[in-house]
Amino acid sequence: MGKLRLGKWIGGGLGFVMGGPLGAVLGFMIGSVVDNTTVQTTVYKGSPRTTARGDFGMSLLVLVAAMMKADNKVVRSELNYVKQFFVSQFGHDTARDAILTLRDILKQEIPVRDVCLQIASNMDYPSRLQLLHLLFGISGADGRVHPLEVEMIERMSSYLGISRSDFVSIKNMFVPETDSSYKILEITPDVSDDEVKKAYREMAKKYHPDKVSHLGEEFRKTAEEKFKKVNEAYARIKNERNIS
Repeated sequence: MGKLRLGKWIGGGLGFVMGGPLGAVLGFMIGSVVDNTTVQTTVYKGSPRTTARGDFGMSLLVLVAAMMKADNKVVRSELNYVKQFFVSQFGHDTARDAILTLRDILKQEIPVRDVCLQIASNMDYPSRLQLLHLLFGISGADGRVHPLEVEMIERMSSYLGISRSDFVSIKNMFVPETDSSYKILEITPDVSDDEVKKAYREMAKKYHPDKVSHLGEEFRKTAEEKFKKVNEAYARIKNERNIS
């Protein structure tokens, strides 16, 4: 595997990705050197309260690779779209280094279920929701969310321990269905106006960017998009119902 240069992402240290199925895919060893700096490692026993930025970033790259391989082929144009997405979200330097690492990961066999179960056991829930949101965003980077990739994301969501309602909520931010605004707020169209308001408050709290502030500014910025989608869904429902 080529030299890893994801200094921004793993500057906060690496923990659970150093071992297990993720460690096997990434090819990490204790004492790895990144940007000429020894990687900080943390040993987790059980599910941590928060997730290290490095663990989140490397988990994201492995899941992106698994999603891209869902149709058993990865074409250059697809990789270019992913790069454009990374540039828009994280800047040119981080995007360049992420794509170099992603190319190496794409050469590996990825045991999707085992990798996801490892992440679920070690990553806090808000961070897992952010992983799901980013996966949908990357899938739709070319202007279309591909059915096979949606199928793979749904499988990963289940393995990651994400609730069905949360999966449907995030999916509808990218793949609108009937009553998508209600699905984003995890309610049905027959609820009362008071229940709509209550649902909005709960979802705004669940998806607030501060929930993933521990991941660093780059990932907190991406969480703002999820928060914005909740506000937009609520605004549409308020307009339809004339809620003041």
